[in-house]
Amino acid sequence: MSGGPRISFSAIDSALSSLKNCQSYINSGMDVATQVALDLVESFNDAEDVDNMEKVMLEYATMDRELNHYIKAFEETINQVKREKPENLPDLENLAQEKFLEMESKNSDSDFQENEKYMYFKDQLKEMKKQCCQGCGLVTKAGAEQEVQPQGSTQAISEAFQAVQSFRIQNNWSDHDKDTIEQIDEDIAVTRSQINFICPITQMTMKRPVRNKVCGHSYEEDAILEMIQTQKQKKKKVRCPNMGCSYVDVKGSDLVPDEALKRMIDSQNKQSWSTLDT
Repeated sequence: MSGGPRISFSAIDSALSSLKNCQSYINSGMDVATQVALDLVESFNDAEDVDNMEKVMLEYATMDRELNHYIKAFEETINQVKREKPENLPDLENLAQEKFLEMESKNSDSDFQENEKYMYFKDQLKEMKKQCCQGCGLVTKAGAEQEVQPQGSTQAISEAFQAVQSFRIQNNWSDHDKDTIEQIDEDIAVTRSQINFICPITQMTMKRPVRNKVCGHSYEEDAILEMIQTQKQKKKKVRCPNMGCSYVDVKGSDLVPDEALKRMIDSQNKQSWSTLDT
C-alpha cells in the first residue's frame, strides 16, 4: 500500500502455504465423502442419502475451485510485482482480489470435470451402483416379476440367458421346472459377476483392482504396472489387455483405484466363505 508499511514477501509465501494446507483438508474430506457414498450404495440405503453425499462432494469441489483461484490470484500478483519491481509496493490485496474475481466470473459447471477427486467420485459411484444392480440378480419383485436386461456380460452369457428364457416360454414349463430355470438364471448372474472380477492379465480374481480412466477396463494393479514397466524398458506401448479393447497406450497415469469393484469382490468372497461354513 503506497506510503504504508511494506509487506514482506516471505509473509505472503507463508500465507500461501497455509492456503495450500487447506487443500489437503478438502482432499481428505472428499476421500471420506467418497467412502461414505460407496458404503451407502453397498448397504442399499435410501437414494436420498446418496444424493446428499453427491451434494457434499459438489460443495467440496466448489470450495476447491475457489481456493485454487485464491492461490493462483496471489501467485500471479506476487510474480507481477517481482517482475515489474515498482518503487512503492502496491496494494497486493486489491490486486489479488481483482484477479480472483475475474477468475470467479468465468466459473462454469464444466470446471468440475477437471477436479480429479470429484470425477473419481462420480465414476466410482456409477460403477458401484452398476455392480450392486448386477449383484441383486436378474429378477426384482414389486408385486410382479420384472426382467432386468443383462449388463456388462460377455456375448456368450447373454445369449445363454436369452436362450434359457426362450426355451422356458416355448415349452410351457411347470412351476417346478420354472423354479429350476430360475436357479439357472441365478447361476448365470453369478457367472457374469465373476467374469467382471477376473483380471484379463492374470486370469485370476482381482485383489487390488485399478480402473483405466480412458477405456474403463479394470486390471490387477501389480499385473498392469509390471506390464507397463516391461514394455517401457522395450520402448513399446502397452495395449489394453482386455479382449476387444482398441486402446493402445495404457500408462500408469491412466489408472485409478477401482474401489467399487474391490468392494464387490470382497463382498462376494465373504458370501463364498459364509456358504462354505454353512
